[in-house]
Amino acid sequence: MHTSSTSNSLNLGILAHVDAGKTSLTERLLHAAGVIDEIGRVDAGNTQTDSLALERQRGITIKSAVVSFAVDDVTVNLIDTPGHPDFIAEVERVLSVLDGAVLVVSAVEGVQAQTRVLMRTLRRLRIPTLVFVNKIDRRGARHEELLRDISERLVPDIVPMGMPRGLGGRDGAFVPFEDGDPSFTARLVDVLAAHDDALLAAYVEDETGLSCRRLRTELGTQTKQALVHPVFFGSAATGAGVGELIGGIRELLPSEDGSRRADDPASGTVFKVERGDAGEKIAYVRMFAGTIRTRDRLPFGGGREGKVTEVSVFDRGSATPREGVCAGQIGKLWGLGDIRIGDVVGVPHAKRGAAGQRFFSPPTLETVVVPARPGDRGALHLALTQLAEQDPLIDLRQDDLRQEVHVSLYGEVQKEVIQATLLDEYDIDVTFRETTTICVERVTGSGSAFEIIDKGDNPFLATVGLRVDPGPPGSGVEFRLEVELGSMPYAFFRAVEESVREALRQGVHGWEVSDCVVTMTHSGYWPRQSHAHGTFDKSMSSTAGDFRLLTPLVLLTALRRAGTEVHEPLHRFHLSVPDDVFGTLLPALSRLRAVPHTQTARGASYVVEGEVPAARVHELEQLLPSLTRGEGELESAFERYQPVRGEAPDRPRTDRNPLCRKEYLREVAGVRR
Repeated sequence: MHTSSTSNSLNLGILAHVDAGKTSLTERLLHAAGVIDEIGRVDAGNTQTDSLALERQRGITIKSAVVSFAVDDVTVNLIDTPGHPDFIAEVERVLSVLDGAVLVVSAVEGVQAQTRVLMRTLRRLRIPTLVFVNKIDRRGARHEELLRDISERLVPDIVPMGMPRGLGGRDGAFVPFEDGDPSFTARLVDVLAAHDDALLAAYVEDETGLSCRRLRTELGTQTKQALVHPVFFGSAATGAGVGELIGGIRELLPSEDGSRRADDPASGTVFKVERGDAGEKIAYVRMFAGTIRTRDRLPFGGGREGKVTEVSVFDRGSATPREGVCAGQIGKLWGLGDIRIGDVVGVPHAKRGAAGQRFFSPPTLETVVVPARPGDRGALHLALTQLAEQDPLIDLRQDDLRQEVHVSLYGEVQKEVIQATLLDEYDIDVTFRETTTICVERVTGSGSAFEIIDKGDNPFLATVGLRVDPGPPGSGVEFRLEVELGSMPYAFFRAVEESVREALRQGVHGWEVSDCVVTMTHSGYWPRQSHAHGTFDKSMSSTAGDFRLLTPLVLLTALRRAGTEVHEPLHRFHLSVPDDVFGTLLPALSRLRAVPHTQTARGASYVVEGEVPAARVHELEQLLPSLTRGEGELESAFERYQPVRGEAPDRPRTDRNPLCRKEYLREVAGVRR
């Protein structure tokens, strides 16, 4: 083996709405770069990145995959991501490791729901992004109309880099603008000057004085700053425009020279975990600084540690064995048995948040997984636990009392994939209960409670006081102290905070409690006591276990005094229907508790935008074909939570959560008396 090369690297994401042609574009890029001799086809199941049997069967990307190719002196690590919204969690983990992105838009279908969700997130994270309009060879492909759609519905600051010719035919081509083209120059000045006062001043002073080189340089600068977005047209199927796109990737997206930071302390993030043939964990890591070598002892995840037994690096093709993975590169690490998605390896790096950071909305659906063979219950839980390692948003909830396992979902397709994966990889046949909506609980007031050591009916050797207050929407759970940090051992404070966060997974109504501030107001403990002969007396000394068991009891009382309100997830929707069925549509929307906000006539169609409870989206999807003669188009995405009307629904409680088992805990604590 030899040490990894230190040429420039670019970690590039390919993102799109499902069926826009991401995987086909990946194949074409690899072929153009000389990595593969023959282009695979999604429908034939022989592409480089869709390696799972289920991906090949369904013709969709389910798991992100990494391949690499060289463009001049730059090694491009290309990450193909799923386009179906049910697998948005895979996209979310990739975003934290990208240097740039190509957002693929279909020339026929245009801007779709997932396209907008992805672009909003790319802009929020300021990830430099090129737009590639694919399928110009397909009947119905559009140009000017689509550019207006991109500008109005996706991102306003776009720069078309050329013109498509022969739209809708196999001879369709992309003709790039020449630098001296007056219309191209005018468009460049118009877009770039909006972000550069000096450029605007130079143009006002002398309209002909701006050189093509300066405009081209400024285009590269602003693209790398994610201020503007060049647009290329082409076809992954025929290769039209792909050469120009590769040139844009090299010229307009930022690459890094990892050798400048190869000697810094190692720092990276884990964005994917898979299991090898022997069941061992393999971690995909993006390195931001330093080098990780075979046999290194590596800290990760804020307290865990492991020894790296093997390293592979993506370099001009697939991953190959190397002695180490350097700054800017993506590698695969073996030997870290406790590694999880989102873990920081080495030291934290300021460039990008951890791979576990939340960019998209959480899943809003859940279901119970039922094994066809009752004897498979134990194996089912183990299998789902391993799947959750690869997809943390599966979020298992085990109910020991009912012997049931709950999993969270983004949609029905994800359910089908879980079912097929369990059968194919674990030989476990399962069915699912009816999918239900995941609500949340929000604190509505302020509530306090406390238990004093050796007072009243407190069964534990611990003093804990807590106050619960509402927090801003989206703030999560914040834990604060109103007691001196030195008033008891740090391990006891840690036990209280961890117990608070665990207990809040199920509130008064059984739903997760979010967006609140929990303040510790009382603390106390009994120091370690020993008998005369020096043996530790557990019945006379506080332990972290006392605090872990007492905290949920105090928290439940404080929550009830504060009051909580159940909120259901709400989706925003964009609905296009023929104008002659618009009158019959509104009553149907009303029955589904959908609230239209805007109604706009567009030619022979009506466009309705509004909000609908997440629980009714699937029903709306099923009704739409019959209501609109199959001509209706629906896009929806999570928007926010709203209070549930009428009686708040309770969530079936899992037996493990101590917040729901006050009587049991007091019974267990009787041994302390």
